[in-house]
Amino acid sequence: MWTIAKREIGSYFKSPIAYVLIGLFVLLISIFFWPRLQASRGDFITILGDMGFFLIFIVPILTMRTLAEDRKNGTEVLLMTSPTSLYKIVVGKFIGAYTVFLVTTGISLIYPLIIIMMGGMFTIQLTGGYIGFLLLGAAFIAIGILASAVTENQIIAAIISFVALIVMWVADTLATTVGGIVGVILEWISLISRYQVFTKGILGLAEVVYLLSFTIVILFLTVRIIERRRWVQG
Repeated sequence: MWTIAKREIGSYFKSPIAYVLIGLFVLLISIFFWPRLQASRGDFITILGDMGFFLIFIVPILTMRTLAEDRKNGTEVLLMTSPTSLYKIVVGKFIGAYTVFLVTTGISLIYPLIIIMMGGMFTIQLTGGYIGFLLLGAAFIAIGILASAVTENQIIAAIISFVALIVMWVADTLATTVGGIVGVILEWISLISRYQVFTKGILGLAEVVYLLSFTIVILFLTVRIIERRRWVQG
């Protein structure tokens, strides 16, 4: 698992993709942060909420190659026949993508530090927001890896991931409009409603368990999809 994770991390940082995504993320935050800095508003927590939305565009690009590339190049067969379990392979690839996300999140801490230097404080609310952001990122990346497992085309994988993340982002809003059983399902899969709890400075156990469980379930489904393909192909 760790060997696969190290290989994935190396592949990200040996290619432009990690640097481009990190640069894009920092640019987006800067665009939102600068007007607030000019207005002497130290409410980075509102920007943290926007950062969650940025992931809808960042994560599909980050994860589109994780499994689709192996399938396209024919190396998926080697992975499936290796002594390493499929679970460890999928988790290893998840760790690789999540490491890039952690580096990106770490860089974003520059902005709260600027606020602190200007006399602000790293509040409990901001701490909770970052914890929620890390959990949200894990859930999003799991979805991206699942999307990459269902196709060998990286672009299609990115599109599937993007659409899935959009649906989950607006699910809470759609639930109130649709109603009924569909509304209940949409409300249940809503990730943004859980994330918003963290941005209010509330470290709810239910939200933590939900996001962690969601991530684990999606990774489990990814393993099952690959296993099913292995049995079908013989």
